[in-house]
Amino acid sequence: MKVWIDMTASAHVLVFRPLVQILRKRGDVVEITARDYAQTLQLLELHGLRATVLGRHGGRSRLGKARQLVSRLGALRHWAKDRAFDVALAHGSHELTLTARRLGLPSATTFDYEWAWLQHQLGCRAATRVVVPDAIPPARLARYGAEPPKLVQYPGLKEEYYLSDFEPDRSVLEPFDLDPARVLVVLRPPPDVSLYHRHSNPLFPLTLDLLGSRDDVHAVVLPRTDEQRDFVRSLALPSLIVPERAVDAQSLIALADLVVSAGGTMNREAAALGVPVYTTYGGRLGGVDEALIREGRLVPLSDPRALKLEKRNAASHTRIRRDPEQLLELLLSAVP
Repeated sequence: MKVWIDMTASAHVLVFRPLVQILRKRGDVVEITARDYAQTLQLLELHGLRATVLGRHGGRSRLGKARQLVSRLGALRHWAKDRAFDVALAHGSHELTLTARRLGLPSATTFDYEWAWLQHQLGCRAATRVVVPDAIPPARLARYGAEPPKLVQYPGLKEEYYLSDFEPDRSVLEPFDLDPARVLVVLRPPPDVSLYHRHSNPLFPLTLDLLGSRDDVHAVVLPRTDEQRDFVRSLALPSLIVPERAVDAQSLIALADLVVSAGGTMNREAAALGVPVYTTYGGRLGGVDEALIREGRLVPLSDPRALKLEKRNAASHTRIRRDPEQLLELLLSAVP
């Protein structure tokens, strides 16, 4: 089988890493395209994955996004049309499913946040299969044309699948010269350039101010963009640490005492790894986060002073591991 995978954001590299390994181990051919956005290309390099880079993020404006969409669709179609793929896979890349449909190629898309309206109107309608967690109520996806048999759902978090073989690497801490007596906090800013998170959220800057000024904390901030990196550094707060490049974030999370993130993959990675995690997300909560909050695995944060800043007893927290082959088979069900 010849498989095309398109990666347009940092999290996509993490989701597909074990799936690419499984496919190649059983003799399938996998080719990857990627968009130059955030740490996507750095993470591909970090995980030893080669990709053809086509396009970049369109920025904050709708016009910029529309222009990049048109440009990238043309580039993807030109690149893929003579490669004889059997199936195309994506994590929310509507460019891939739209291109695959034009080429008559079966495709599957997966995601775990259902309120990205425009993205899903395009991507889900074009896809052959839509594969999502069963925490998302199916009625929320019908508006995108995703109903059974096109819609298939899996138990748990996507992070429980792609982290199934993961064990933390303590060397990730070495560049930061950390005091082990301090509370180690990992922070992830909000997705400022995402259309579904357009209103300002002052909570995260307040959290930075609080943690960055404490001498019993090391707060490692993992920016999404260079603009965010420059902003955090401009604060010049003594307890904030900003890595120069993409790092092994999963190891950093697993070794942290707590995580504070404005939504997205890092929240769910912490939950999957059994690390206390707070969300400062200012947008509409999706079904996955709603379920995690009900289960007590994710805590909404409305005031930074409510953070429980203490050293973690790793033995008191449990991990959930799931077989990534099961997720892969759901995606490949797009093939007739």
